[in-house]
Amino acid sequence: MLKFEYSERLQKLPPYLFVEIDRAKRQARQEGRDIIDLGIGDPDLPTPQFIIDALNKAAQDGSNHHYALDDGLSKLRQAIANWYQKRFNVSLNPDTEIQPLIGSKEGIAHLPLGVINPGDRVLVPDPGYPPYRSGTIFAGGKIETMPLLAKNNFLVDLEKVSALSKEYPKLMFVNYPNNPTSAVAGREYLQRLVGIARENNIIVASDAAYSEIYFDGQKPVSILEIEGAKEVAVEFHSLSKTFNMTGWRIGWVCGNSQVVSAVAKVKTNIDSGIFQVIQIAGIAALEADDSHPEEMRRVYQERRDILINGLRNVGWKVPAPQATFYVWAKIPKKFKDSLETAKSFLDEADIVVTPGVGFGKYGEDFVRMALTVPKEILVEAVERLKKVL
Repeated sequence: MLKFEYSERLQKLPPYLFVEIDRAKRQARQEGRDIIDLGIGDPDLPTPQFIIDALNKAAQDGSNHHYALDDGLSKLRQAIANWYQKRFNVSLNPDTEIQPLIGSKEGIAHLPLGVINPGDRVLVPDPGYPPYRSGTIFAGGKIETMPLLAKNNFLVDLEKVSALSKEYPKLMFVNYPNNPTSAVAGREYLQRLVGIARENNIIVASDAAYSEIYFDGQKPVSILEIEGAKEVAVEFHSLSKTFNMTGWRIGWVCGNSQVVSAVAKVKTNIDSGIFQVIQIAGIAALEADDSHPEEMRRVYQERRDILINGLRNVGWKVPAPQATFYVWAKIPKKFKDSLETAKSFLDEADIVVTPGVGFGKYGEDFVRMALTVPKEILVEAVERLKKVL
């Protein structure tokens, strides 16, 4: 039998809690239990038919079956630039300031390989999307945790960032609208953040994958709308949530041309670009009108209100999210931590939620619930939780 140990980089990774959650779900289903899954951030709504039609048509053309260009189709990069101009009033050079990605996750994970050296400090939000941390570890960076606390509305404490700047961090990850907390950063906050980054020569990586899932007509702001942001910042986007295309794997990074180029160079040595058929489908999505995102927001807002009001009626006072399709809820007082809460929900109510500790130690007192099930299922979930709460 082969004898070896995982690399030191792999051994440094924190446990990926979601693997354990999937195992528990599979076991429950094998036992014949009727599971309500509020744990996964994967839209249940289908990809719009016009995007599927564009894919089908492109797949019939044999010229689309070869290796794709690493930089993506020029028409895709132009469509991204046009979408950014329309949505955020931000001008992007499609040749130097946009890099298509096989989903934003891979770009986020690859970014540190292109911009930091072993030992460089990287500011990472906690709780936060795991690839910020794992990408830093793979690149040999030193993680400086930025706690996201309820008392600060889950915004990074910029005063502490200023203090950490004395230790010369090279890269900072931010994520608004935020996964898992659903927090939104306003224009004034982003202006302060960009100012600190420019003063201290920090690269800001803004993950804006949820920018199009917002409620009550309150549109989130892009960091690239801020004057001077392109001097220090890039932004990651994805079609996964905006057009229900999670499995298609298509996104992009845009902004500072030097940082975009660094990501592109890493990718050239690792992958061969996005399947061209999917790029063409992505162009169709980006060039469409706003009818699909508007309907999607209506559906999620209705689900949000059903779940929030239902939980409040059974005594669990949960704040309504401003954006994303997540509800970030402080665990009921009867539970000692987020893992115990999630286990009780599964064992006693056949409901899957994500324990907050899976996103970092500062998520310990919370659980995350996804609005990615029909409203009738959410009503049933509230009924089941009555006996647990």
